[in-house]
Amino acid sequence: MVSGLLAFVAAAFVVAISPGPATLLLIRQSARGNWRTVLATIAGIEAGVLFWSLAAVFGLSAVLVASQVAYDVLRVVGAFVLVWFGVQALRAARRQRAGDEVVEPAPTPDRPWRAFHMALLTNVTNPKAGVFAISFLPQFAPRELPPTAGLLLCAALWVAVDLSWYLGIGAALGRLGGWLRRAAVRRRLEQVSGAVLVGLGVRLALDSR
Repeated sequence: MVSGLLAFVAAAFVVAISPGPATLLLIRQSARGNWRTVLATIAGIEAGVLFWSLAAVFGLSAVLVASQVAYDVLRVVGAFVLVWFGVQALRAARRQRAGDEVVEPAPTPDRPWRAFHMALLTNVTNPKAGVFAISFLPQFAPRELPPTAGLLLCAALWVAVDLSWYLGIGAALGRLGGWLRRAAVRRRLEQVSGAVLVGLGVRLALDSR
């Protein structure tokens, strides 16, 4: 059982370090906000991971595997969310000039609750996360435990590993806070994150199973 859980932790770590929309949101919030906003973003990311973990435990995410319509509806909603967040970032970049001179003062950080909901919405509307959860957790659930207990243990470990990774990223970005908030750097981050989010949204919209 221990060796199986260690393998699961290693696999969960590989999943956590794979860059995606959540990582982009965290970097963008680090450039715009403060430590409270960063923590709220991480909390939203992990709430999304917990949502899909529990959905897999109780069989809800199986609907996405069985129903093409359910998958497509969530896919379109998720694509819209990513494109919308990307457009917001691109609009923020346009309000600044290249270099250190800025047209307007440094942007007001998002409120923590808004940062939380943005991150949560990004994860919850990602159908690939649901499909991954239902195919990922059962493979590593300890056979020595009852099925539900084994899945819950894996879900808790997944959240713990993911949380540790993003807290590490948040701490590293915090050390770079002064540099990230320079006008030229912030503008470039807005441009890059906006373009990537829009691209991910379009890719998700065109994706088919």
